[in-house]
Amino acid sequence: MSFTPRSFTTATFRPFLGPRIGPRSSLSTTLNPPIKLLRNHPGNADWVRHRRSLRLEIRCAAVDDDGGSAKWLNWLPKGAVGADKVLRMISGATSSPICQYISTPTTFLHSVDPRMKLVWLLVLVVLPARSHIVMRFGLVAYLALLSVWVLPKDVWKDQLGRVALLSGILFLMLGLGADSVPSVVQSRTPPPAMLGLPNFPTSLEGYSYVVFRLGPLQLTRKGLSVASTSACLTFTIFQSASLCLTTTTPEQLAAALRWFMLPLAQAGVPVAEIILTLMLSLRFINLVFDEVRNVALGIVARRIHWQQLTTMETVDIFFTYIRRIFKNIFAHAEQISQAMIIRGFKGNSNNYKIYFLTKLSFGVADFISLLSLVGLVGAAVLSECILV
Repeated sequence: MSFTPRSFTTATFRPFLGPRIGPRSSLSTTLNPPIKLLRNHPGNADWVRHRRSLRLEIRCAAVDDDGGSAKWLNWLPKGAVGADKVLRMISGATSSPICQYISTPTTFLHSVDPRMKLVWLLVLVVLPARSHIVMRFGLVAYLALLSVWVLPKDVWKDQLGRVALLSGILFLMLGLGADSVPSVVQSRTPPPAMLGLPNFPTSLEGYSYVVFRLGPLQLTRKGLSVASTSACLTFTIFQSASLCLTTTTPEQLAAALRWFMLPLAQAGVPVAEIILTLMLSLRFINLVFDEVRNVALGIVARRIHWQQLTTMETVDIFFTYIRRIFKNIFAHAEQISQAMIIRGFKGNSNNYKIYFLTKLSFGVADFISLLSLVGLVGAAVLSECILV
């Protein structure tokens, strides 16, 4: 049985030159293989059809014929913060001691009793929220000068810069955003002229609710109060805690907190477990910062060519970085727990004696600190009465 091949005419599309595809780009559509219908001998009525397949090919060139870059290359962001810069910033931020005890140089705060330091911390948390705006900025200036006096130069420069930047950003956001949007609700009370009443007299002292305007934004007295309270409270909490931790050992803080919490033990409060947890937490802070810095330095030291990586590969490296940090931290925690178990710890803190290796005493430095604290509280109370 013989067959007579018959072929159809195929269509060829010219290259498509669009405005976003260079001259070297082409869009070709072919029918592969060409459609051929084989018909049987006129005596046979069956037809044999081949399956049709459509192939679409797109080729794009990054460079035009004239040697210039394609337009889409100009759309890519340039000069952004790279991954290498981010890792270097992380390693640099954790290089200085944060919330770590600094034994030298020995200053006045090193000799103050830790119980007095805890009282100071409590007062510095409450005062910014309950005092006049002048008193708030006075507390900020006092803590800044105390940090310059107590901490080493490289430490206070690093800490004060970051805390001041955070507080400044918070002040601007709350000050310009707290009362900038006008209210959409209008008063239902008719104006005094319609009721036959005289208008409200204008202030003789030049009182103004709006401090200044900046385009659509405005700083009002309400926004200034909210922004100053939040910013000063943030600065005070961070810097006072840093001063306390850099001049006091974890054992001294635990002993002072235990002295205040001993009356609560009669009410069933697990004082021993709380003190042991506090000591372990203060010791563990240093390990966390060390791991964050060491892993970041390890990635930077490998000299990765970030420009040759895709976005997903860069994200994958950062996820690996975070996963490695948690893995190392959990490994340290397991080592600490194994060390405590080997030394005979079985979970009940009341059956073991904790040696704080410190002696609490009230001396001349504590008496001066107490007088300063009383004077600060008195000044805050007087500022509320005198300054309006």
